[in-house]
Amino acid sequence: MSDRVETIEVKASEADMRLDRWFRLHFPDVGYSYLQKLLRTGQVRVDSRRAEANARLAAGAQIRVPAIVRIAAKPSAAPSVKPPLGLSKADRDRIEKMILYEDEHVLVLNKPFGLAVQGGTGTKRHIDGMLAGMADRFGGERPRLVHRLDRDTTGVLLIAKHRDAAAKLGRVFQTRSAAKTYWALVKGVPKPPQGKVEAALVKAAGPDGDRVRKALPGEQEEAMHATTHYSVIDRLANKAAWVSLKPVTGRQHQLRAHMALIGHPIVGDNKYGGDENLPAEQIDNKLHLHARRLVLPHPFTGGKIDVTAPLPEHMRKTWDLLSLDADRYEEASR
Repeated sequence: MSDRVETIEVKASEADMRLDRWFRLHFPDVGYSYLQKLLRTGQVRVDSRRAEANARLAAGAQIRVPAIVRIAAKPSAAPSVKPPLGLSKADRDRIEKMILYEDEHVLVLNKPFGLAVQGGTGTKRHIDGMLAGMADRFGGERPRLVHRLDRDTTGVLLIAKHRDAAAKLGRVFQTRSAAKTYWALVKGVPKPPQGKVEAALVKAAGPDGDRVRKALPGEQEEAMHATTHYSVIDRLANKAAWVSLKPVTGRQHQLRAHMALIGHPIVGDNKYGGDENLPAEQIDNKLHLHARRLVLPHPFTGGKIDVTAPLPEHMRKTWDLLSLDADRYEEASR
């Protein structure tokens, strides 16, 4: 059975979806690392050709899926509600303290600074793993990430509590029905004070492979279209600005790369030049990027989910140091 394959046709409603997101929608239990392995070995193909995880799908495209994928995605037995070994009470308590919103379908966390969302090379402690270790807390089913934040980005993180919720929320993000607002402190003051950055991005080559850069001519096939709206909320002379960022797309490092491209890297960003010549000596040299607010239609009730995350400690200290009033400008989240 493991040698057999099936072919699944991309629906019209799935046109322009990335291959990895299509997989997350159809096979939510198949992890990204495993998908990458299947792509590298040519076991997953698009229209009989090898493809990258970020490949855009056309309506009617034929996705080759080996039968082993369904085997891996299918639970071998009924989920256990017994807490698994290896997850400490401290980690369980930490997740509980992160919760900003919860109902029977959805969980919204306030992600702290420095904690990875997913595992990777050298990363064994992450939110996805903690949630997997709390299946007993969520009725025996493993919660699923709906979107991601960088390790050092803080704030609102959306989690689906079951498979059906993950599929429905995935479609919400696919259709861009979720409104995300980030707060950041950037070096210098953007001009004009309100604007839009449209710059396609590609992964950077070399040792810093987890960076992105602006796509060059001839790189259209691998480029990821990216659009960000920004607005200056307040400023510190010409040294720094508090900005509201609203991404239209959701590319890796999009906000960080876009602000650096217009000459205003986010303070504390060690990948895009924001960690040098800080606006004030007392500022913590940590990434000052916070997912402040998320608004989206509820996948089941027809209502609205609207969640705001308070500033993390290091950004709150900076705001106080620079006399930036987060409470006064609460409407900047809206």
